[in-house]
Amino acid sequence: MLNNYGRLLRKIHFHPLFWIVACFAIITGYYWELLTLFLIVFIHEMGHATCAHFFSWKINRILIMPFGGICEVDEHGNRPVIEELLVVLAGPFQHIWMAATVFILGTNEVISMEFATMFQQFNIMVFLFNLLPVWPLDGGKVIYLYLSSRQPFLTAFKQSLLCSFIVLTFLLCLFLIVFPFNLNVWIVLVYLYASLWHQWNQMRFSFIRFLLERYSGKQTGFKKLDVIEVEGSEYVSSIMEQFRRGCKHVIHVDDGKRMLGKLDENEMLHAFFAEKQIRARLKDIVYHD
Repeated sequence: MLNNYGRLLRKIHFHPLFWIVACFAIITGYYWELLTLFLIVFIHEMGHATCAHFFSWKINRILIMPFGGICEVDEHGNRPVIEELLVVLAGPFQHIWMAATVFILGTNEVISMEFATMFQQFNIMVFLFNLLPVWPLDGGKVIYLYLSSRQPFLTAFKQSLLCSFIVLTFLLCLFLIVFPFNLNVWIVLVYLYASLWHQWNQMRFSFIRFLLERYSGKQTGFKKLDVIEVEGSEYVSSIMEQFRRGCKHVIHVDDGKRMLGKLDENEMLHAFFAEKQIRARLKDIVYHD
């Protein structure tokens, strides 16, 4: 089992900027600060990775950057909400035991109080930073999970990005007043804005991956049946935008006067992906009662 989890270490990659910052840290004498920050970020991301590995998620890589890290997984919204929530919270949870451990070591003079104080400051900083309700931080993902448990996948994804943009813009205005010349703050803000812009542009791609997982049967057990009432003139692609995680969908099709028939979501997915009926209307593929 240890060897199995040890394979996660092979998935660790360092962003090129990390090495540039490391060189500056060595030159300026701040290498202990960088090593401390690296240790905290590393343990945080390994918390995500270990929990994801426990649930048999496919982990692409664990990317360490100068001001944070990312655990990239090949999952696209079809896991149970509680399972995904545990993976998200597994990162912040690491800061609790790290804080307790360093406090005990510092109190018993195993490590210097100076180092313990620095560690605790960095630990709290990373912990609070990751709880900000901004995508792709852990707080932003919790907001997305809350929305996606109540709304269609695409709607929840779009709203979580919009909420993230509003919060980030508020923080930008706040930092312009409090830390107008802090280079580190500006680098982080630019990175978060760039991440949001990238996710917004990739929204349709993420939605297609969500549908592909369902089509390939990769989704886990459904908790409830969701009936969607639509007219036959609607397009297949537009109706799939109403698909929700954790639900099995049955589509009732009518022409405004009578029921034409019904479709299982697998039939719609098959028509869309296998038969390439991207612009098909429901009345063209429905089977009649």
